[in-house]
Amino acid sequence: MRAAFLTLGCKVNYYETEKMMKQFTKLGHDVVEFSDVADVYVINTCTVTNIADRKSRQMIHRAKKNSPNSIIVATGCYVDVNMDNLPKDSGVDFFFSNKDKANIAEKLIERLQEESNQDQKVAEIISVDFQEHDAHTVQGRVRKYIKVQDGCNQFCTYCMIPFARGRGELVSTPEDVVVSEIEELANNGTKEVVVTGIHLSSYGVDFVGAKNFVELKGKPLLELLEKINAIKGIERIRLGSLEPRIICKEFLEGLSKIDKICPHFHLSLQSGCDSVLKRMNRHYTTVEYMEKCSMIREYYEHPAITTDIIVGFPGETDEEFSTTVRFVENVGFADVHVFPYSIRKGTRAANMPNQVDGNIKKERTEKLIKVASDKKVEFEEYFTGKEVRVLLEEVREVDGEKYIVGHNERYVMFRIPIAKAEESGYGVNDMIKIIV
Repeated sequence: MRAAFLTLGCKVNYYETEKMMKQFTKLGHDVVEFSDVADVYVINTCTVTNIADRKSRQMIHRAKKNSPNSIIVATGCYVDVNMDNLPKDSGVDFFFSNKDKANIAEKLIERLQEESNQDQKVAEIISVDFQEHDAHTVQGRVRKYIKVQDGCNQFCTYCMIPFARGRGELVSTPEDVVVSEIEELANNGTKEVVVTGIHLSSYGVDFVGAKNFVELKGKPLLELLEKINAIKGIERIRLGSLEPRIICKEFLEGLSKIDKICPHFHLSLQSGCDSVLKRMNRHYTTVEYMEKCSMIREYYEHPAITTDIIVGFPGETDEEFSTTVRFVENVGFADVHVFPYSIRKGTRAANMPNQVDGNIKKERTEKLIKVASDKKVEFEEYFTGKEVRVLLEEVREVDGEKYIVGHNERYVMFRIPIAKAEESGYGVNDMIKIIV
């Protein structure tokens, strides 16, 4: 059986897709590119916004259009949130929840076998020899994501994720399981891992029965990172998105002693205006956020601080937006992901008054992207004339020329002409030093 996968959404979804691929190859099936002809197409969906919902549906229809006789499987957050109201004519043959991902290959084969007597298409697909053979897998990215935590109980007013990921339940992966998985990756040549979760800052809360992650001061996460740091072969540990409130003296003192940690901190912001943050149910102020950034800079030289910002949240006035712009200018972010607010049915924000006009959201988004882009250029100018370590990740074509590209510890991208790389003996997954 040939299975193809497509992933939408967050880093956790990418991690879970790789785990699902591995299940299929262990059972002796081929994993092929999504653009190839396959017997089964698995779409790992996202539901963080209405746009994500629409894209999930589009990818389902695309798979069905490209291969009408194939089995279409949908899983992920879009499925979980809409489980009781999934359209019967969606083109999907089987729906699986997030909890089913852990053994989706076996569950799918069971369902296929159950229906083979009634469905000729299914019967033809499962007639393929299920015995082990020389299965191959799609080559993944050099940098590997490691999900160590699931669930979120923050309940921001614009977000459906707590409902899609266990209704606020927090689940952390035991240290020994994480270490074992990364050791396997290291043995297969992985040099950099990204430790991530739905709410990474809550790692370990369920282990110790704490009321919330803030009182733990990041101790469980630090203990996990120290064990990952000791794994031979791993050269870099990059952290996924952190909630600002995990940043404190105790956390930074411990983190700064872990030598493989990348000085790259993605601190979720969402707005640079306190009144908007309150409507979003974010539990910090801009003053507190700035204090966290200053603390990071006390422990790390020129750290990359990146973030996400929602523009045009319900009720956002011109003055509130201008406050956000000034805040972005003052923080000095290395990069900012700016996106317009999208009404998400089922959230509190969807029913808030004074929804912002689409044209205004578009105009504000473009303005903030320009400001963020200028700050990114300022951040990257720091590296001119300096030696940097770059993990080479892939070959790309830019304006007709081929380059091998990669990132340094602070997630700044560098590219080397492919001819020069080949002349020097460099290739994908090499960690090299260059003078900028």
